[in-house]
Amino acid sequence: MLIISNADVAKLLTMGAAIDALDQAYRQLVTTDAVCKPRTDVQIPTRNPGKVYQWSSVEGGSTSGYFAIRIKSDIIYEQEYNGARTQEKYCIQPGTYCGLIMLTATETGEPLAILNDGLTQLTRVGADGGIGVRYLAKKNAEVIGMLGSGGMSQTHMEAFMHVRPGLKRLQVYSPTKANRERFGRDMADKYGLDVKVCDSADEIYRDADIVAALTDSAVSVIDGAKLAKGVHIVAPGTGGGIKDPRVLERIDIYLRFGNATTPWGAQPGIDDEYFTYAARPDIETGFKRKTTGHRGNGASFAPERTITFADLVAANGKGRTSDDQISYSERGNLQGNQFWALAGRIYELAKAQGLGREIPTEWFLQDIRD
Repeated sequence: MLIISNADVAKLLTMGAAIDALDQAYRQLVTTDAVCKPRTDVQIPTRNPGKVYQWSSVEGGSTSGYFAIRIKSDIIYEQEYNGARTQEKYCIQPGTYCGLIMLTATETGEPLAILNDGLTQLTRVGADGGIGVRYLAKKNAEVIGMLGSGGMSQTHMEAFMHVRPGLKRLQVYSPTKANRERFGRDMADKYGLDVKVCDSADEIYRDADIVAALTDSAVSVIDGAKLAKGVHIVAPGTGGGIKDPRVLERIDIYLRFGNATTPWGAQPGIDDEYFTYAARPDIETGFKRKTTGHRGNGASFAPERTITFADLVAANGKGRTSDDQISYSERGNLQGNQFWALAGRIYELAKAQGLGREIPTEWFLQDIRD
């Protein structure tokens, strides 16, 4: 069995490989060769007011041979920063985190690997943004308007440039001037782009063909009134802005990659992004998620405006039909499908290149049946 660190993943997983792996995994969901569950969160209040313990897990696997569960153990809270309200997290102390992916073989049940999830997490979200741009952004898209300059912004830029190498200009804003200036320099050097580091969020919308909100804000950040015709929106996480009615009403095409597999005997159409189970649910912390779950990031679109990955791969697949349409894409509740696909690919590369730390598989086996 292998222990695979983030440093190993950095040597193994390219953005192109991640995009290809996820694209194929979504196709396997369409053909029912893959299966996954929505994310489940369990929350328990701590003795520290305003801070909550959260355990999160997602699971999925495929007939191609892999199953994975991704688990996280976090203390979560909210804080004000430069006028923005953000959700923060840590494990043990600020700056350290506990997120793991366990990969098993579906043919034998063998535990194959345990991976740190950090870099895989950043890469999978960026890859999703790239897949949305691949299928829905205008063919002649040239200008990116970006809110945010952290790790998610870096992986999304890598994904955008992979699927659309013709992009020419980046306009970026984030609250901390030093961060946005450093990010702008890095993107100009890495991709040869014309980069404008903006002094206000309003400036990123000018002539933008792609608007990406890549922040940890706990509130909506996209300004619906400033979205130009034909723009494609990428907005993972809570701060994307799609909960804002002024954004929702502007969107002509909503691409939701798909929904998690419906359990046997249940009503079809499980599309909640996650389900939260909370101890002392009567205690409001200001950010505790309700136990009923949420679809996507709060978006709800009429069927005539909604397409799925199944529509895109169909022989008569539909997508953007006009350069004036405003489009928006999101993964849906398919995280479990992502982690088996990426962890399986990373494991294969690690075995081929001799990376990762071997530990005895016997440590995970026993001779007592449950």
